[in-house]
Amino acid sequence: MELRWLSLPLVAPFRTSFGIQTHREALLLHVVGDEADGWGECVALAEPVYSAEHTDGAAHVIEHHLFPRLTGRDPSAADVAALLRPVRGHRMAKAALEMAVLDAELRAADTSFADYLGASRSEVASGVSVGIMDSIDELVTAVAAYLDQGYARIKLKIEPGWDVEPVRAVRAAFPDQPLQVDGNAAYGREHIAHLRGLDEFGLLLLEQPFDEEDVVGHAELARSVATPICLDESITSLQTALDAVELGACSIVNIKPGRVGGYLEARRIHDACLEAGVPVWCGGMLETGIGRAANIALASLPGFTLPGDISGSDRFYAVDITEPVEMVGGRVSVPAGPGFGRSPVPGTLERFTRRSIWLRA
Repeated sequence: MELRWLSLPLVAPFRTSFGIQTHREALLLHVVGDEADGWGECVALAEPVYSAEHTDGAAHVIEHHLFPRLTGRDPSAADVAALLRPVRGHRMAKAALEMAVLDAELRAADTSFADYLGASRSEVASGVSVGIMDSIDELVTAVAAYLDQGYARIKLKIEPGWDVEPVRAVRAAFPDQPLQVDGNAAYGREHIAHLRGLDEFGLLLLEQPFDEEDVVGHAELARSVATPICLDESITSLQTALDAVELGACSIVNIKPGRVGGYLEARRIHDACLEAGVPVWCGGMLETGIGRAANIALASLPGFTLPGDISGSDRFYAVDITEPVEMVGGRVSVPAGPGFGRSPVPGTLERFTRRSIWLRA
């Protein structure tokens, strides 16, 4: 297996409550098998600000603790999670490894990820996430541009001091536009009364305003506001999703495959939420075309009833490392090729690679 560290410039800085990103520092895994190769993408950020994981830490864990547990076993993707279970946490690292094995396995079988999942759609609605900006006028102008491009749903990043008034301005400018907001854990229980001020805007949901561990606080908030509460960082597994719903901490779940340990666990969460009547949607982590294509296939399952963070490649990258994912008329097509349906373009991959190492059994 090869580990590759990439640095891809973003078309514009992306600001959230946990910092400003100008580049996507990506970690790719390239598995070489007897019958096919496979690619995986680790969604951890360069610094541990979204979660405890970060790119270099994930690479260390993969090299020294995860990959050695698979060597000599020739595991199927369905076996990977169980083989890696002795290592506590590090779900993003585990997800990337499972992803690479799954891609190779599907390519060897000449099967697309969508067919493997039992996808019910050939295309999915595309939503876009809009970061925090320097002025409300700049925000409204940016949202207008995304709507002109055809995006079906707008998500606004918010933080204390940048919430009610920016949302009010966007809602006034676009009264009928599906709109949701994301707090990225920037708030606390002391903000419950303030967050009630968002109720007047008819939002689809308020995503993860409190710390990931404050599930009880989210349940208190859900009882206090009319806006549906969605959890993101708090959902790290099927069990945490079930517990959050049972406690009333959320009525909508954001599924990010890397955050929950992989696409197979993501499908289990989808299946359980579908059975319970809980809407889900697919969150994004500025993925390259590899992870973006996999997310599109996942989002084609029937329980994904809300548009996800699945924009076209050009939303973030002037040049992606794969053939670009294109958004047309507010929708993106589900990849039909073997595996996840996207592979790196060799010259482009080399252009953005900072370094790489090979791990051998």
